[in-house]
Amino acid sequence: MATRAAAEIREALNLETTLIEGSRGIFDVKVDGTTVYSKYATDRHARPGELVPLIRAALQGKPASS
Repeated sequence: MATRAAAEIREALNLETTLIEGSRGIFDVKVDGTTVYSKYATDRHARPGELVPLIRAALQGKPASS
């Protein structure tokens, strides 16, 4: 999941990602320290194509809406 998401972000936004191994299946996506997606909060993995718009909005200073 995480490697697919990293590849999707790299391809769509030309951004490098940092994958940090967590515990208990936690999967969070942060932009400049702000969480834009949380598996814990949504109780599911991000769907293909779901993260890029959230990251793009965060980079443009818009609030995340997941």
